[in-house]
Formats: sequence, structure tokens, C-alpha cells
Amino acid sequence: MTSSSDRSAAVDVRSSKTYEVRTYGCQMNVHDSERLAGLLEDAGYVRAPEGSDGDADVVVFNTCAVRENADNRLYGNLGRLAPRKASRPGMQIAVGGCLAQKDRDTIVKRAPWVDVVFGTHNIGKLPVLLERARLQEEAQVEIAESLEAFPSTLPTRRESAYAAWVSISVGCNNTCTFCIVPALRGKEKDRRPGDILAEIEALVAEGVSEITLLGQNVNAYGSDIGDREAFSKLLRACGNVEGLERVRFTSPHPRDFTDDVIAAMAETPNVMPQLHMPLQSGSDTVLKAMRRSYRQERYLGIIEKVRAAIPHAAITTDIIVGFPGETEEDFEQTLHVVREARFAQAFTFQYSKRPGTPAATMEDQIPKEVVQARYERLVALQEEISWDENKKQVGRTLELMVAEGEGRKDDATRRLSGRAPDNRLVHFTRPEQEVRPGDVVTVEVTYAAPHHLLAEGPVLDVRRTAAGDAWEKRNAAETAKPAGVMLGLPRVGAPEPLPVASSGCGCD
Repeated sequence: MTSSSDRSAAVDVRSSKTYEVRTYGCQMNVHDSERLAGLLEDAGYVRAPEGSDGDADVVVFNTCAVRENADNRLYGNLGRLAPRKASRPGMQIAVGGCLAQKDRDTIVKRAPWVDVVFGTHNIGKLPVLLERARLQEEAQVEIAESLEAFPSTLPTRRESAYAAWVSISVGCNNTCTFCIVPALRGKEKDRRPGDILAEIEALVAEGVSEITLLGQNVNAYGSDIGDREAFSKLLRACGNVEGLERVRFTSPHPRDFTDDVIAAMAETPNVMPQLHMPLQSGSDTVLKAMRRSYRQERYLGIIEKVRAAIPHAAITTDIIVGFPGETEEDFEQTLHVVREARFAQAFTFQYSKRPGTPAATMEDQIPKEVVQARYERLVALQEEISWDENKKQVGRTLELMVAEGEGRKDDATRRLSGRAPDNRLVHFTRPEQEVRPGDVVTVEVTYAAPHHLLAEGPVLDVRRTAAGDAWEKRNAAETAKPAGVMLGLPRVGAPEPLPVASSGCGCD
């Protein structure tokens, strides 16, 4: 734990010092970066201007280790900062996250201009390590082997005023052969339910109206505290939080998906009709090689139960193509599951070796051209299904939570964007009255594309919300700050169902 003397040293920072956090990887990393930003602001730093691109006094890399070339990407970025640091006395560079936990001393050896290296278990030490590096004029490498403090006890600089991640556990007890996360984030450790609900209630009091429960294996929650129904109880408890309009969670594991969770989803009004459940492969043979403790029949059975209890649920998934040993027959089984499951969307990954995982050394690695061809076939099938499923939404009347920055063409098209209860993205006609992110509008869907819906008619209703008030208050405060104190982390906004395929780890 950080001592009081360390804290006092860490907060002695001129208010003009700026920081930038660069985040790679999954939602857990995005949420950790919110903590890192909160810690730095608590220590007196201010956010660097958006697009500062390394001009900050402190640049922090929050890394991911699940990609084959993750280290090359990091060292390339560090190399580009080296001349800037050499010409700017006092500038500091810190590297944290999964790759830091994995590579440790290697980072400073390969990039000796790095000032601080910290791991996944001790992100709370960043301000102290920066100050120590400055005073001692040498790199500080500190990697804890186990969690020092649950990240939710740390200061947080939330990236959205109306939607928030709430971490319910860290670590993972699974041993999937393609995933290095358990080795880097440790065994699962659960938060106490009372602490989770207290954080949710505090967020709602600040104006947040949507929360996403976050865990490496979110529905295994309770294994650490000895309660097999803890997750369904938590979902039901969220239903009793006044002012909390939307509850989501990611990512569950089919092994732990029990009937009590399905019942809780169906019977708790503010738990949204949406489920993201990674498949990874439709082949029982490949699932066994992956050490995934379920098979095709079990997976499709869960989907059947969810659809029976929640008919309008949108179900999304992760799929890995080209796992070592995957045959054409195995791949056809994946296509079969995709046809049967009718996913609203699938986040598809071409298998790449993840250093330190058993799969990286398996025989029968699939040639790149074969993986690419299968990947293209899978994407084409899923695009067709996504479009068909979205067409079923045409004519429906939906309540959308207005989102910030999710429609990249909104200014040109004079539209706004929002998320439906099932998390589908909907672009809608801008109404005459003011509408703020976090407010709720009612629209009728008029057109469907594979990845979004359109509501081209007039907005049927606008409901101003406490979440919209919170966004307006924050936006006014940001505008009033001196130039340069802007949002600098990758935008979170309303939490996405999963990170985009290029950066997600797909390890659940």
C-alpha cells in the first residue's frame, strides 16, 4: 500500500504539468486507464490537449500483451518518443499494464529512456514511482506479484458523465490455452457485493444512469466469496437502485452461465436485453484444445434458454479463426453455430500466437492464407446475418440513450446517435429541441444496415434526464478550464459491447 509520506511526495506537482495516457487492449485496460487518469489528477497533473501526441510532461502507456506483436508496437512507440524526451528536460515516460507485468526489466533494457515500469497489480503506485524516478534520476521498476488494492478503491477520472464501468472482479481462474491473462492478472478476486452497490449508488447520485459490470469472467463472480448465485443476486440488487436505468455486463463464460442468471436478466427491468457471450469456436475438438469447458450443444442450449426468457435479446459473441489444428470440418462447425445462433454481431479474430501461452507452441499452426480465407467466409456470413437481424427492427419503436461521439457522420447528416436497450446503435433525426448525451429519446426505426439502424422520421419523445444534466455540467466545467485541459484518453462514452477486433483480447 502507498504510505502517507509517499502520497504527500506524489502530490507535490506543479498544476501546469500535463499527462497523456495511451491505452491498448480490452475494457479492463480502458477502465484501468480511468484509474490512472484519476491518480494523476489527484496528484496535481492536468490532462494534455487532445491530440497532443506525446507533448505531455508525463506519457503513460497502458499496454496489452495478448497480441503476437504487442511488444513491437510498444517499442516502436517508445522509440518515437525518445528524441522528444531527450530535447525536453523533465519529461517522463511510464509503461504499465499486461505487457509490463510480463516483460518487467526487459522494457528498461530495450528502452532505457523509460522512467517507470509498473504492473497490473500496483497501478496505484504510479504517482509515487514517477516522483521517485524524478528525485533519484533513475528508472523505477516495480511489479507486484499480487493485487495490492482493489482498483475501485483508487481515484477515477471517468470518461463518461452518463455511463460507467463498474469492476466486480479482477483476474481469472480459467486456463484457456490461447490466453495469457490469468498469468498477468492473477487468480480471480471478487469485490464484496456491498462495495459494488455502494459504488453504483454513488455513480447514480452523480448522474450516471447506465453501468456495465466488468470482470475477466464476470458471471463466475462469487467463486471467491463462496456463493454460486452471487452474480444473479447482484443483478437483482441492481434493480433496486433508484435512478439506475440500464445495467449491462461483460464478459460471461458459457461454463458459468446458469439458469438463475437468465431468470435474473429476464425479471430485473433495468437489466438490458443484451448478452455478449464468447463462443471462440463451434468445434468440440477445437474447444477441447482451447481448454474451453463447454461444447457446442451446451453453448446453443444457453442461447435457446435466453431467447425463450428474453425474446428480443440481442446476442453477440467472440470467435477465433485458425486456432492450431483447426480443420475445414472444425471451421464448418463454427459456421453452423453462427447460423443457428443468429448473432446480432460477432467480433472475429484471426488466431495469432500469444507469447507465453500453450497454444503458441502447439503443432499444426494454420497457414496465414488459410486463416485469412476462413476469416473472410465467416465475416461474410455474419454480415448477412447481422443485416437480416437488424431488418427485423424496422418499424419498432425504441427508447435510445443519446450517446456522445458514436456517430462519426452525425454533423454531416444532421443526425444524433444513441443506443437501444439491446445496445444496437441507432442514428436518428436531430430534433428541434435540445438533446444532450445521457438524455432519452423515443424513435421509430425506418432502415437497417448491418451495423446500425436509422430512425429518419421525427423524434417521438425527448426525456431530459439527470444523466443529461451531469453531461451538461461536466461539459461546462471542461469548457471553462484553461486551454489544454481536455479529454485525452480513448473515448468510452456509453460502454461498447466489446472493444473493436483490432484491440480486444477475446480471452473470455
